Amino acid sequence: MFNEANTNNSKKPIIYIALVLAIFFIYWQVHQFDFVNIDDPVYVAENGHIQSGVTLNGLRWAFTTTYAEFWHPLTWLSLMLDYQLFGLNAGGYHVTNLILHILSALLLFWLFHRMTGAIWPSAFVAAFFALHPLHVESVAWIAERKDVLSAFFWMLTLCLYVHYVEKPAIKRYLLVLFSFICGLMSKPMLVTLPVIMILLDYWPLKRFDSRRGNLILWQLKEKLPLFILSAIFSIVTIYAQPGPLVKGVPFSLESRVINAFVSFVIYPGKIFWPYNLSVGYPFYGQVPAWQFLSAFLLIIVVSMAVIAMVKRLPYLFVGWFWYVITILPVIGIIPSGNNAMADRYAYLPSIGISIMLVWGVPILFKSGNISKKILFPATLIFLLTMSAFTWKQCGYWSNSVTLFSRALQVTQNNFVAHNGLGIALFDSKKTKEAIDHYNKAIQIAPPYAFAYINRAVAYVSLGKYQPALDDYSQAIRLQPHYALAYNNRGIVYSKLGRYQQAFEDFDKSISLQPDYADAYYNRGNLYIKGSRHQRAIEDFSEAIRLQPNKIQSYNNRGNAYAELGQYQRAFEDFNKAISLQPDYIEAYFNRGTAFIKTGWPDDAVDDFNMVIRLKPNYAEAYALRGVAYLLQEKNESGCADERKACTLENCKTLEW
Repeated sequence: MFNEANTNNSKKPIIYIALVLAIFFIYWQVHQFDFVNIDDPVYVAENGHIQSGVTLNGLRWAFTTTYAEFWHPLTWLSLMLDYQLFGLNAGGYHVTNLILHILSALLLFWLFHRMTGAIWPSAFVAAFFALHPLHVESVAWIAERKDVLSAFFWMLTLCLYVHYVEKPAIKRYLLVLFSFICGLMSKPMLVTLPVIMILLDYWPLKRFDSRRGNLILWQLKEKLPLFILSAIFSIVTIYAQPGPLVKGVPFSLESRVINAFVSFVIYPGKIFWPYNLSVGYPFYGQVPAWQFLSAFLLIIVVSMAVIAMVKRLPYLFVGWFWYVITILPVIGIIPSGNNAMADRYAYLPSIGISIMLVWGVPILFKSGNISKKILFPATLIFLLTMSAFTWKQCGYWSNSVTLFSRALQVTQNNFVAHNGLGIALFDSKKTKEAIDHYNKAIQIAPPYAFAYINRAVAYVSLGKYQPALDDYSQAIRLQPHYALAYNNRGIVYSKLGRYQQAFEDFDKSISLQPDYADAYYNRGNLYIKGSRHQRAIEDFSEAIRLQPNKIQSYNNRGNAYAELGQYQRAFEDFNKAISLQPDYIEAYFNRGTAFIKTGWPDDAVDDFNMVIRLKPNYAEAYALRGVAYLLQEKNESGCADERKACTLENCKTLEW
């Protein structure tokens, strides 16, 4: 079954080294790349749970949350570990993705070489996977950690499965099961893996040839635990999905099915010729009838052809149905955003196409010598060309402006790209240009609520509160269950002094998303304005529990404690804020004020000196430092002795 008679084992280390060097050469540029504004904030840059590092609370959150529409605790844990290692240095996260991609490619080579004994075809399958430009999105996008992590466990599970097949034993089977569970906890796309195992049992493992009796019963018995796990994770995944309204623009089931058939054919086209690759391709909701019919017929014809030739050319059957089965979960029938298709969805399915190529093309050449003379140089040229495309495609992921500008160049009516570029321009203080792109996104897709929300944020920055309210209200009409829209509208109401409406929006936001730290924080600020300090403390405490590293929550809770005369707790919060950010001016200022009120003028002077050093034009800091100096003079004149300070309450002659 595992024939290595014709294999030169000395070539294997060379292939491993060549794969590593080639991938590093193409992808090493990612270590200089930034976060991009699509999903990276959700996964890392603005995720307080990730920024708490690997903690007991973090572990609990990772295994209980369906945040970001998936249950993938190992993905969260890997990002937490990266934060502990790299902080918010995006390059470190990119390098982790790159390492996982390299490991997957090496395991893929081991897998096919072990199964087939064919070293060069196995090397091509691995190189095709490692160097194809269609895979840049999965590797160069930090938020797609779930893709590269789950792919690693996909390859590892299959390698362990081959190890089990060589010598079936319960310990080996348990290793397969454990690796499979890890993969499912990285990304539920692995639900199709048991079916792929059955395909590999047919070819190249050829286990069907040695079995007699009921083949279905045998496969079911062996794979039943895996299928049960797949069913469980499929249900969890469907449950975690918020539905098309929360995802963006809604599309009917009919339009999604039609798009699925068309995308089914377009993916192989992009695998063979990766032209005009983009971060997502807009879902327009309809395609020409001829395009749908052509796609449908092509799928039927190819499927029937590989079935008819299954005994003579089993690799075509296995390769085609590897592609078909692995693409099904992400083909778009179950809605996932506003994309008709996405490059990352072909990450694992493309392996099936490469199997068809590497074992199918040589049958066109009857002479082995001609095959070697033509195929080897052609394969080398193909891989080099593909590597050049990949290197260039990778460069577009360096930052959000480059990424979305490229997307707008190669796609039409891409409202998602207009929205993403608008966010990037807004972050670069180019507010008017950002609003222009939000306007274009809304013009292309009027039901696209995210563009209204982002345009509202831009309006607020310009002080245009009424247009911002209008946009937030429109977004809420389009997506009545979107907590962010209520939270942001509550902020605007608060700025306008419409506190009751602000409270209603914050309450609604929290009811929709009970773990929304920002909503608790904003409602806490509103309670402070109403002098309801105990309620403010409760909200800030909840915000801190959910987002332990948000310095503003500690600072504002410290102020609330100080207003209630609970100075010891106030000092603890100010100290915590300063420990998290040593140049946090407001915490020094507020702690200095608390030192004055509790009669510690020397410490107050130190804090106000720090404030003035950090912000030389801070007038109030100078005024309060003057008050602290006066208190020092009073202390020196006998108002207090030793460590007992003169407070504002017992030094009535002092004026603020």
